[in-house]
Amino acid sequence: MPPSLDARLARFWVSRWDTQQERYIADREERFAVICDVVAWALRGRAPIADATVLDLGCGPGSLSGRLADRLPGLRIIGLDADPLLLALGRARYGDQVDFVDADLTAPILPTEVPAVVDAAVSTTALHWLDPQPLAELYRGVAARMRPGGVLVNGDHMPADEPKLHELTSVVREGRAGRAGVTDNEEWSQWWVAAHADPTLAALATERSARAVQHHGSNSLSMREHAELLRAAGFRTAGTVWQSGDDYVLVAIR
Repeated sequence: MPPSLDARLARFWVSRWDTQQERYIADREERFAVICDVVAWALRGRAPIADATVLDLGCGPGSLSGRLADRLPGLRIIGLDADPLLLALGRARYGDQVDFVDADLTAPILPTEVPAVVDAAVSTTALHWLDPQPLAELYRGVAARMRPGGVLVNGDHMPADEPKLHELTSVVREGRAGRAGVTDNEEWSQWWVAAHADPTLAALATERSARAVQHHGSNSLSMREHAELLRAAGFRTAGTVWQSGDDYVLVAIR
């Protein structure tokens, strides 16, 4: 059994996580809201909502899952991630609002906790860590479980296809961050150094190190390339519903 954490401690660390993430995603809350809008649209007319299931791919400490749970009370949300420290923080922070599952997204099959039919899958700032081949396999696995009309919603930074446009979208992102006042927020690496130094998280940090949980920079797939992988996986359409600089919300419909 993973070590249990105090809820107040988890709130502190998840709040600090959210703040450092905003350094890179100034409009993170709006991105969350848009993703929730899409899921609510996909579930329109479903009753009771408790019969619907949404997967959060690479859920981390549950920031997106928790917002979905607040927006759609009673919805079954399954958060998948392989990081034991972030999963423990999520379990302590969100309790029974989210079913957190220890799962490697690069595995060839989805974990047994995922039901045969799901209504939606979401992700935020996570799938760029996956190399193209395991990402394509993940998309196929999710598509095979998703009911007709279900959606996969991915919020992430994605480069433009043309170098000059990529440069310009990065400029827009940096300008937005400056106007939002988030450029001095704690960095991602600083958060991890601090978390590993907290004695209450020591056992989880040791487990994380033993698992060699690491992330490379990015698979550098553009929105168009993600959309092509999703269509090849079995989704009938895919495209952007929201963009701020190089920050996209991409939706695929089964």
